[in-house]
Amino acid sequence: MKKIILITGATSGIGQALAEKLAEKLGPDCYLILLARRKERLEKLSEQLKNKFSARVCLIEADVRKKNLIEKTLNELPKEFKNIDVLVNNAGLALSSDPIQKTNPDDWDVVIDTNLKGLLYMTHAVLPGMLERNSGHIVNIGSVAGHLNYPGGNIYAATKHAVRSLSQSLRMDLLGTNLRVTDIAPGAVQTEFSEVRWKDKARSDAFYAQFTPLQPEDIADAICYAISCPAHVNIAELVIYPTHQASPNHIYKPFV
Repeated sequence: MKKIILITGATSGIGQALAEKLAEKLGPDCYLILLARRKERLEKLSEQLKNKFSARVCLIEADVRKKNLIEKTLNELPKEFKNIDVLVNNAGLALSSDPIQKTNPDDWDVVIDTNLKGLLYMTHAVLPGMLERNSGHIVNIGSVAGHLNYPGGNIYAATKHAVRSLSQSLRMDLLGTNLRVTDIAPGAVQTEFSEVRWKDKARSDAFYAQFTPLQPEDIADAICYAISCPAHVNIAELVIYPTHQASPNHIYKPFV
């Protein structure tokens, strides 16, 4: 059965793993709208999914922070991609783990505009069509940082608390419709996240080498489970830690 799925932040980490997993599962019935900023990576991933799994792919080179561009681009989607069944708000980042008094306020704007406002822009653009069809699923990629704070989490944790709150509010706003909303809250996942946050690949690699972190495919599996449940089942929240993590601030490092 044809399924149209829009994934933001699609060219690395969880977004890329999800695109690959969905294409593998659904094959020619998979209609993927992949949104990201990096054109070359988008094109490479698209060719891979088409050639290996016969998936149908529509590419959007865009930044979720650009509200007018997002609205215009989604309004101009090709006809076969217009009726979006699932939106996965995956784009997000952190830019520091310093205490707030040492962080750069310009970084705050990037994190808030991406993690929070970008998610809102995407959701607001997609919801009218879902409501008209009375069918759809919004999946927000939150974080365990949206459940518990930790030193240096500050702005990032604040945005993820907001994502969790928005997911809860959306379920209330959409009550009485057939639309579903899921908040996926991963712990430590080995992606480019820490490299971007610290601007230091060696530091990121050393961190993940100290324990066994989650992999992007683990979170992709969880998302596939949530969106494949029967229509009367809504997985509201999934909090997913690696076995060696007990909270955002408690990680056992057996390989140190």
